[in-house]
Amino acid sequence: MSKFNTSAKGSARSAVSSPISTERTPSGRTHEGAPGYARDAKSELFLLAVSNMVGEDTFYEKAGDRDERFRTLVHRVAVEDGAWMARFLPWLRGVANMRTAPIVAALESVRARLDAGRHGLNRQLVDSVLQRADEPGEALAYWMARYGRAVPKPVKRGIADAVRRLYGERSLLKYDGDARGFRFGDVIDLVHPAPAADKPWQGELFTHALDRGHDRDKPIPEALTTLRARAELTALPVGERRAVLADPGRLAAAGMTWEALAGWLQGPMDARAWEAVIPSMGYMALLRNLRNLDGAGISDEVAARVAAKLADPGEVARSRQLPFRFYSAHRTAPSQRWGHALDRALTLATGNVPSFGGRTLVLVDTSASMSSGGISARSTVTPVQAAALFGVALTARGERVDLYGFADGVFRHRIGRGASVLKEVERFCARIGEVGHGTQIADSVRRTYAGHDRVVILSDMQTMSGYHGGGVTDAVPAHVPMYGFNLQGYRNAAMPTGSGNRHEFGGFSDATFRMIPLLETGTGAGWPF
Repeated sequence: MSKFNTSAKGSARSAVSSPISTERTPSGRTHEGAPGYARDAKSELFLLAVSNMVGEDTFYEKAGDRDERFRTLVHRVAVEDGAWMARFLPWLRGVANMRTAPIVAALESVRARLDAGRHGLNRQLVDSVLQRADEPGEALAYWMARYGRAVPKPVKRGIADAVRRLYGERSLLKYDGDARGFRFGDVIDLVHPAPAADKPWQGELFTHALDRGHDRDKPIPEALTTLRARAELTALPVGERRAVLADPGRLAAAGMTWEALAGWLQGPMDARAWEAVIPSMGYMALLRNLRNLDGAGISDEVAARVAAKLADPGEVARSRQLPFRFYSAHRTAPSQRWGHALDRALTLATGNVPSFGGRTLVLVDTSASMSSGGISARSTVTPVQAAALFGVALTARGERVDLYGFADGVFRHRIGRGASVLKEVERFCARIGEVGHGTQIADSVRRTYAGHDRVVILSDMQTMSGYHGGGVTDAVPAHVPMYGFNLQGYRNAAMPTGSGNRHEFGGFSDATFRMIPLLETGTGAGWPF
């Protein structure tokens, strides 16, 4: 009698594996008391890193405890497999679009590796995660706050490499100020970068940054044309400054940001002021100021140019904005002139969210732990809103997708063809609390599963045991793939993952969704870097 080559649905499905793996039997508990499956160190670090806003509390974990768990995992993995860390950290910074976590991880990796006598890779680890001109100072501030003023050579050299890449006239104007604990001159003093060979002006920039930091009143070198242009504008009497708004090119040549313009004018940022600086504003600055642009009354013609930039595929890719940023912008400035552009930008920013064939069940966790507190201290977007965004995107793209919210109970959320993703996320989030505040994953899957080809759960995965017995993994037949998308990275998993059609991903970016199509085709998936 055949045991394996049968006609039963799914019996011949290829066995595939995924990188985020757990033990097969539970050794702990979730924060809500269900059986919890421990992950291996790399898997736990990955899920924590892609969702960790360093120094901030989450619903179940205080900032200090979470940060210490992060450091402990980094130390272990950095010593055990430095090559893996050297691939992971630049991906975490550049593709997953996390900022602080990779900087902390790189510095803690170097600390652990030096303590263990591992001297290779350290300089590269530091350099690879510093991608914005204020980050060399951030790295030094973190190291000294944690380990004192003795900075090891690999850290200094990695920061010096980044300084050569990142320091320029415009970055000095934007990021070098008295509010910074480490100004550009302080960083240069400590790490002694040699000017880049292809930047003949950089030596004079370094000297000027040192003079500027020490309040030495020396002329700006001739080669630093942007700084000289800014100095000319600064020297203008206040009464003559608004006339410069007629020449946006002059503002751009002086590296004038909207923040600097507001202070320089010493007057209102009205439509004329915004329209003068908009041509030189970056993508993120525009995204954050849509409400201000509406309030100032910029013209429809200028607004159309802003909207075109927001929806441009190249601009979206270069901006590296996390998808929830577009939802946040929509909530802040919900006027009709931005709606289509933000919808288009969000679609581009979730390009890795797959379009499933067949029937798909998508469940979004609306429990208290997902809806309490922002993703970060400065964000008003909650984890459940980020989960809803991905859930709606999955639903909008799939052939036949049933979308449910769940907590103690479940609710069906129907989306019409061609509906606005942003408006549907808003409508879905208005239903938070409708079915309670607990986290009943297994029961919710059982209540909603109806022969679907796959199940996707967007949650912090901290489930309660449930009223009907059994765990999450056996809530649907074994041949049906179940994908958990983890938005918080807590220690224990709600189900065994990595094999057997049970897989887990995570984070606030769409980057790790890339693994799902590989699993769907039966080829298996490795780390996404």
